Amino acid sequence: MSAVSVNSLQPMPGYVLVEPAEAQKQTESGIFLPDSQTEKPQYGTVLAVGADWVTEQGATLKSPVKKGNMVVYKKWGGNDVKIGAKEYQFLKFEDILAVIAK
Repeated sequence: MSAVSVNSLQPMPGYVLVEPAEAQKQTESGIFLPDSQTEKPQYGTVLAVGADWVTEQGATLKSPVKKGNMVVYKKWGGNDVKIGAKEYQFLKFEDILAVIAK
């Protein structure tokens, strides 16, 4: 997918596109972590928001976030997509747990 630009991606209804934060390579006390010990962060920045989701019952679910929000999401939620050397996450609205206040 290297020919695709992340800016050209528009999530489908009910989804958001998130750029995960960089994994920490050093602890707060200054200890450097080997690559095998770094865990993927569960937060990142919303890059794009899909349209409202209409459920099978006809209810409309509006996005809980907007472009630019920092969010915390479920550990096993979402779908990874790699563009170039960077990984991004497509998350369902329901996979978002919190918005990080600025």
